[in-house]
Amino acid sequence: MKVCTDACILGAWFSNKIAQHARVLDIGAGTGLLMMMLAQRSQAAIHGIEIDGDAYQQLQENTTQNDWQERLQVFQGDVRSFQFPHRYDFIISNPPFFESDWLSANNREQIAKHSTQLTLDELLPVIAGNLQPQGEFGILLPFHRWEYFNKLAGQHQFSLAEKLIVKQSPKHPPFRTILHYTRNKVDTATTADLTIQQIDRAYTPEFATLLKDYYLYLQE
Repeated sequence: MKVCTDACILGAWFSNKIAQHARVLDIGAGTGLLMMMLAQRSQAAIHGIEIDGDAYQQLQENTTQNDWQERLQVFQGDVRSFQFPHRYDFIISNPPFFESDWLSANNREQIAKHSTQLTLDELLPVIAGNLQPQGEFGILLPFHRWEYFNKLAGQHQFSLAEKLIVKQSPKHPPFRTILHYTRNKVDTATTADLTIQQIDRAYTPEFATLLKDYYLYLQE
């Protein structure tokens, strides 16, 4: 699977927010991108679960060939029935997109990008059941789905604490939303905007600042 810019934004945005957490879980870990991004800026023990066999092989390879491998542990299985060794302080997920949208012909790509395997309705009970009582979670969604998901989260007694709205450029409408939830009651969520590129297609200063620790050419 390709490394997507929006997934990198998700990892970088939350990597600054998990310093106090001891145990973190990545649901749908793919090839381990988010796990490694979070490990780079924290001392947490980070677990990941992936259902697809080929992706899991790549996940194992990636998470055992870096400076944080002793804090990384991966599992293969269906998160809906998997019994984890711990409850977690923070859960992150870049779940399958486009639950009601078009489906790709390739089955592996379909599982990764579409929620035929794990719907948002199923994801929330999984998160709730594997979080510590004061735990938090973060998720990346298509912009048009965030309000629907926010209603579901409220039904599971989660409050939206922060929302990041992502646009490709000033000319484009929002296409992704990153949401940060807590079990503590929050009256009004903090909202921020991030635009990836300027009109001339150069990265915006805000994007460059967020990703400079991960995009090597931004450090030049």
